[in-house]
Amino acid sequence: MFNRLPEAQQALAQRPIDITINGIAVQCREGDSVAAVLIAAGIYECRDTAVKEVPRGPFCMMGVCYDCLVMIDGQPNQQGCMTQVRSGMQIERQQGAREVQS
Repeated sequence: MFNRLPEAQQALAQRPIDITINGIAVQCREGDSVAAVLIAAGIYECRDTAVKEVPRGPFCMMGVCYDCLVMIDGQPNQQGCMTQVRSGMQIERQQGAREVQS
């Protein structure tokens, strides 16, 4: 369902950046969202629900559903669809319930 267009593949070759996803080095395209990079890398599960720990992944891709929450550079509860990748970024799957700041 989510495949890069041929012109996007060419852009990747022109301006690649390196990030880490769950401890694995991944090359992606500058300007992509974290959620788009996860999907392009074949990673469809980025967090677990608080109830029954059911895996969830990017869904709406516009910041409404919060199914794309990930840990970015040690910070939990980051919306992958609303965050652009940057060189050296470390993305990890978010485990369990998200903590709400009061």
